[in-house]
Amino acid sequence: MQTPDKPNSLLSPIGYSNNSCGYCHNKSGSFSYYASTTSLTAEFYQCLLNRGWRRSGSLLYKPDQQASCCTQYTIRLDSELFHASKDQRQALNRFNKHILGDSYIKDTARLYPRSREQAKKRNTDFDLVERVHEGERAFLKTPPEPAKALSVTLEPDNFTEEKYLLFENYQRLVHQEPPHRISKSGFKNFLCKSPLPRTTNTYNGRERRLGSYHQCYRIDGKLVAIGVLDLLPQCVSAVYFMYHESVHQHGFGKLGALREIALAKEEGYQWWYAGFYIHSCAKMRYKGDYTPQYMLDPSSYNWDLLDDEMKKRLDNRKFVSLSLEQAVSSAAASLHPTSPSNQANDPVDMEDTDDTDEQSEEEDGPITEPERPVFERSMPGLLTKEQLLTEIDLDHIKIRVRDMEAETGDLVSWDTSDIGSTRSIKGIIAELVAVVGAEAAREMVVYFG
Repeated sequence: MQTPDKPNSLLSPIGYSNNSCGYCHNKSGSFSYYASTTSLTAEFYQCLLNRGWRRSGSLLYKPDQQASCCTQYTIRLDSELFHASKDQRQALNRFNKHILGDSYIKDTARLYPRSREQAKKRNTDFDLVERVHEGERAFLKTPPEPAKALSVTLEPDNFTEEKYLLFENYQRLVHQEPPHRISKSGFKNFLCKSPLPRTTNTYNGRERRLGSYHQCYRIDGKLVAIGVLDLLPQCVSAVYFMYHESVHQHGFGKLGALREIALAKEEGYQWWYAGFYIHSCAKMRYKGDYTPQYMLDPSSYNWDLLDDEMKKRLDNRKFVSLSLEQAVSSAAASLHPTSPSNQANDPVDMEDTDDTDEQSEEEDGPITEPERPVFERSMPGLLTKEQLLTEIDLDHIKIRVRDMEAETGDLVSWDTSDIGSTRSIKGIIAELVAVVGAEAAREMVVYFG
């Protein structure tokens, strides 16, 4: 049994399914593998993130990047190497000036003058951590008093009426969602129901907070923005960000991103995960404006720089995997040897062969061959059936049925169960293992209610 301070990572498999796409509104254009959970360790969820998973409340999902209409890529930013663009710097500086006020800035310059070296450094170097705290009441020298009192606090991801009112305002006025689709229960399930417990742990001699939090921004005591965050061993993972209409003009989307990158840097998490990057969706491309950003290869799970060259590939192709391109190129070279000079100039065409119109028609329909196991589909990055049979010890996957814990091999019907059947217990377990990978499979507990 697991100790109380490190609960089991419980996964209940749901399976491969399709939903209406929230980005292009295709009725059945988003294909994913789904699992639900009641408890996750931060370490386990970090492992899942690095294999292309995300969570929405207690629902976990991994998109099928080749089958979905809007390809979703996991990206992350190195906070230690982050370089703010001119417009990002300007947005933060303007907001700080708005909070402090001209009178405060003038009076503090007289009362607390900077040395020549300090003034020169501030004008030439943009210290992100220093700048995000520059307008916070807790970091200011007083007297005098700033024009407005800004506070930014990490709080439990619990439901409060104050938070819900902000959510309702954001969904209704910024996202233009109809009122009948906004509810307290929806808010709770989406942003206040996390399977990640709040705890602390020490990494490289530094104690870090782990779990799900609300980073709350208040101006003169009024809640104006919330960043919903998962704090994990290696990253700050952004779940959602919302702000009140009254601060819309200040570019709170940029301010929130800069604040979260600063948190990753200041407290030693290093990486900032901005959520899925969807290059084909104009509303989601802004995530690529923060650099240096790295994109998770869907097939190899290597991290590739999301630079201009990568963005050109994404402009021209629905699905991009550098490792798969290299494998195809190597295979083509072995079948059709050419001189090294010719090989270097011979591009590999990774475009989808299906006509766009035909593809759209297929996406509007149901899943083809619904009984086909997920590991026999073309979903990238999954363990194959052969790997499951030869490299994974499927007989010793931990399971929980109600309050009883056991292993798959203890099940009476296990030996006669068919791995190729999506309705058999072995087939269900095999699908989940194929999607989470070998490392996570050793740590997870599969539960059945």
